This record gives sequence, C-alpha cells and structure tokens, in this order.
Amino acid sequence: MELTTEYPQRTGFEPISEVDRKEFHDQGFLLLRNVLTDGHRQRLEAAVDRVHAEEVSAGRSTEDGTVHLLGFLDRDELFADLLVHPTTFPYVWGLLGWNIYTHHNHLDVTPPAREPERPYWGWHQDGYRQNSDPETLDGSPRPMFSLKVAYLLSDLSTTGRGATKVIPGSHLRNSLERPASLPHPDPHGTVEIIANPGDAFVFDRRLWHSRSTNLSSISRKMLFIGYTYRWIRPLDEMSVDRDGPWWARRSPLQRQLLGDGTHTANYWGVGWDGYVDEEIPLRRELTRRGLLDRSVPWLR
Repeated sequence: MELTTEYPQRTGFEPISEVDRKEFHDQGFLLLRNVLTDGHRQRLEAAVDRVHAEEVSAGRSTEDGTVHLLGFLDRDELFADLLVHPTTFPYVWGLLGWNIYTHHNHLDVTPPAREPERPYWGWHQDGYRQNSDPETLDGSPRPMFSLKVAYLLSDLSTTGRGATKVIPGSHLRNSLERPASLPHPDPHGTVEIIANPGDAFVFDRRLWHSRSTNLSSISRKMLFIGYTYRWIRPLDEMSVDRDGPWWARRSPLQRQLLGDGTHTANYWGVGWDGYVDEEIPLRRELTRRGLLDRSVPWLR
C-alpha cells in the first residue's frame, strides 16, 4: 500500500503546532485522533492477527494467548510503512530531530483475562539504565532520549479493555512512590488513555505509565514504535536480511530509521571531518523542505 494514496493530503513533513509541542512537553504525551483510515487500520489488524497466530502456533505466547513481540517491523510490509506514517511522523522529527532511528518496537495482543490478576505494581518509565546512568543529584528531570508512537487497532474507547494508564506531567519526576498496601491503588492523577480504533498517542519515555487488565470480551491489539538518537544502542534484536527483498524495498529514510549508517561517526550526525553530515536522509529531506530551525536545538 502506498501511504501517499491512502493519505493524499499528508506528506509526513507538516510542522507540528506550538500548541501541540507545549502540551507534549507539559503533559508528556499527546493523544492523536483518527490517525489511521479505517481501511488502513483493518489491513494492519489483519496483519497483526496473522502474526499473532504464527506466534501462538510456534509456542511464543503465554498460556492465554498474550503476545508481546519485539522487533516486529519486518514481519509485514504494512509495519515498515508505519516508520514514516504521514500523520504521526511530524511528531517524531518535530520532537526528536533528524538524527534518529527506531531502537525498540513491539506488537501487543492481549486477550481478555481469564481470571483476576494478582496485585502487581506495573508503573514504570521506559529506558532501563537511562533512568540511572544520567541521574541528576539535584533531582532535575533526566533527558527524554526517546519517545514512542502507539497505534490502537482495537476499540479501547471504554475502560477495562487493557488500555495504557499514564500520569500526565509525571515525565518531569524521577521517582514515583509505591504504596505499601495491597492491592496497590493507582497513583494520584492517573488517567487511562481510552481511545478509538485508528487513534494513536505519542509519549515521552520518562512518562510514568502502566498497562491495565483487559476485563472485556475483546482482545487489545496495539503497535508501539519507539524512536531514539542514532548514537544510542538498539534495545531489540531485529535481524534484517540486508541482501533480501524486504530491505531492497525500503527507502533511504526508512533505512536510516531501521539503523542504517555509512560509518560509526555518521550515527553521531557527523562525517569524519567532524562537521554535520548533510546527506543523512532525514536531515537532507528537512533541509530540502526548509524545515530546519536553529531556535530548536534538535532541528539545528
């Protein structure tokens, strides 16, 4: 499918508004409505159903059929296209800049819970050692480093369907107190991101968030694509055959976003002479469109 024909009014290079930028920096996330056309969403859901069946058949699911598949992008052409989805991609480069790639992505299918879960504490920030190694002694917020785009393929428009819970504004807090009592009550300010099929949300990796239990009669189906800077190592194992047809069909921009680079210094955004490499595909495209902005550090 050509995204240019599915979304003829979008290029993926429309600058985001200052209102959206401020809301993201204040709240730590943005809910984006009607990101996917219904036809596109249905095709994505069919691809997810196929991959889910393959994982269950191969014994790579939990007993109830839950699948949390890392590095899923090469499992279908439709998945790779999401890297530069024209509705969401402006938020990726607009909030992170041009020296980026996907380091972490996962396909999630969560069937209805067969029985009540034992009490657990699922609240966390993404990033693992990124939450310790650059810790500030004065309590100042750590760097964002990465963000995720989450696509909703199933109907999560009411509570109790396993939607993601977040605490708006919590990305600026380095710690979160865990209540001692069981079951753990949700922290003050918790919001469940209830949304429609085809919606998406973008969130700062530092945002405190947790999954919720799927108490409904439908399966929760979501796709998450994380983006970070090219000088940060990948989190997922994704063995792409760079001599095969799937890689051959990827554009130069998609290849950058899948981790491609000409040499080690290139991942740091420069050539061996120490100057910015103007041929990095996303930088080249933003330059061509006049979208670099010296007042925004990551878009210089």
